[in-house]
Amino acid sequence: MIAFVSGPVAALAPDTAVVEVGGVGMAVQCTPATLAQLRVGRPARLATSLVVREDSLTLYGFADDDERQTFELLQTASGVGPRLAQAMLAVHSPDALRRAFAAGDEKALTAVPGIGKKGAQKLLLELKDRLGEPAGSGTAASPAGATAAAGWRDQLHAALTGLGYAAREADEAVAAVTPQAEAALADGAQPQVGQLLRAALQTLNRAR
Repeated sequence: MIAFVSGPVAALAPDTAVVEVGGVGMAVQCTPATLAQLRVGRPARLATSLVVREDSLTLYGFADDDERQTFELLQTASGVGPRLAQAMLAVHSPDALRRAFAAGDEKALTAVPGIGKKGAQKLLLELKDRLGEPAGSGTAASPAGATAAAGWRDQLHAALTGLGYAAREADEAVAAVTPQAEAALADGAQPQVGQLLRAALQTLNRAR
């Protein structure tokens, strides 16, 4: 098992970081929140989980060991593969997920793309006692806790500049997707940085 990778960041893409390890570029699948913390040319250390399939070897990367352990625990539920587990961590932090499962919060789970009401109910039954007790305090179920509603702009801007876009381009892309984020807030949901990043990249591609 590859427990972590450490080295300079060679490249960044919307869902992948390439970390140079001993002269080899390791492609690591990451959430937007993790990617937003990385910069090309700067050193990084990512906790990792290797998923082996008959036709592929995929390395998933995380900001810390807690995220990786949560990623692996989520996959012990039937029907949860690595992509869905990563999507859950893109929307909620590990502690926010623990709070959601402890409280039986279906709404928090259905905020994840690919999880409907029935799927959320099934996951709550299967995983309630597996993730453990939340370590933090508070009730917010989002990656940045109570400040997530205000923090999505900074997170999205950092992800775009980390991908090589100029600050002005990032500003314009953030402005373009602001109505989408505000609509989510109006519905009582937290803006999902992963979806906003994809939408922002589409606007930038159209502008070029």
